[in-house]
Amino acid sequence: MGRVTRTAMQLAALASSAVPGLDPVSVRAVATHPESSYDVAFVTDAQHREWVVRAPRTAAAGAQADAVAPFLALAARRLPFSVPTARGHVAVAEGRVGVHPYVAGRALDLGSVPAGPGLAADLGAVVAAVHDLDRGLAEEAGLPMYDAEAHRARKLADLDRAAATGHVPTTLLARWERRLENVSLWRFAPATVHGSLEGRHLLVAFEDEEDAATGRVRAVTGWEAAKVADPAEDLAALVAECDPATLETVLEAYAHHRVERPDPHLVARARLAAEMRLLSRLLAAGSAGRRDLVRALASELRALDERTADEDDDETTSPDPLAGGRAQRWAAEHQATAGATVAGTATVAATMADAEPGEEVRDEEGHDGETDEPEPADDDTVAVPAEHLLDDSAHTEVLSEADLAQARASLPSRPEPEDHDADDLGATQPVAVTPVDEEDDGRAADEQR
Repeated sequence: MGRVTRTAMQLAALASSAVPGLDPVSVRAVATHPESSYDVAFVTDAQHREWVVRAPRTAAAGAQADAVAPFLALAARRLPFSVPTARGHVAVAEGRVGVHPYVAGRALDLGSVPAGPGLAADLGAVVAAVHDLDRGLAEEAGLPMYDAEAHRARKLADLDRAAATGHVPTTLLARWERRLENVSLWRFAPATVHGSLEGRHLLVAFEDEEDAATGRVRAVTGWEAAKVADPAEDLAALVAECDPATLETVLEAYAHHRVERPDPHLVARARLAAEMRLLSRLLAAGSAGRRDLVRALASELRALDERTADEDDDETTSPDPLAGGRAQRWAAEHQATAGATVAGTATVAATMADAEPGEEVRDEEGHDGETDEPEPADDDTVAVPAEHLLDDSAHTEVLSEADLAQARASLPSRPEPEDHDADDLGATQPVAVTPVDEEDDGRAADEQR
């Protein structure tokens, strides 16, 4: 099944079918990248409530959202911040359209977070709250579960697949292999992890707009890659983007709030996870046939290789005596595939041959191969990836009954709302919504999906 896109009017019609008593009076479209997995719109109803409508464009995206929905319903009651728990669903060919209350807040630029009490400490507490969730919730919801050895084995398998493309420098592959083969690094207690905990998924609010330290995390979005695995995965973006002093504050607060004491190699694995995200995106881009993106990511991998070339291995990353054969084989394969960009891409695609034609391929962190670099900002505001900004060409549309009737008629088939238990409808407390200007809309639009 190919990609399906829907208009803002159609999304409003779907929302009215999904949530009893939701009578749309206006809708605002959210501009998304053509390769995005979802169509998104903000809907205001007759009771002045604001909602987010999120419709999958592919069956793979629909399955991914459905897989994490039961977990979010369970976790929402146990977390000190909001999560996007749907108040209603409606079935479409690609899966289910979800509708959840609008969550006020701004996507966070991790690099701008100041050290010390306040926002940095709150970040540590937020990550700790996620990792302290009962792993039984994830098991009950059917999320993937990996112990330390299974998690390490998956990363080694990714390393082999990436090596086969010929796009990853052999010195970089060897660097990662040394860390993965050192079993002492991989003695950790698995925890419930978000799986893609980046600034764009952290929505914050500030008591004083002039003081970044007054910010607090109000919501965490983008849970599609949630699982039980290495807690270091959720620290990767923080390690890569935060100022060292800020990171120290985050880690101190994290250790203070964790029920279990963090293992001594947590940060080392987080740095490795941050580096290997490029590898995951390379595999996803190759599987999707995005040769232009493969070339761009290969260039970034070469730059990373140059930046890390002079870093010495310390005692925590000394190579295992059995390691080394893989690196020699990679070097030989790299020589055989040097310059074969197209062949390398085909090799990556072959590793994902079990994907059905037209199915979207995403890596384990939920990425579809697109990079997350923001467009250059025109002012001093926090930059937000352009694909998540409010669509200026699709301003707020005021709806009438005739508009909704026409939108419903334009849908492929009339959607039927799904039944919900009272517990489902009350999984989270309603989020108080205050009017926001278009600038704030753009920031909050990031991952209100």
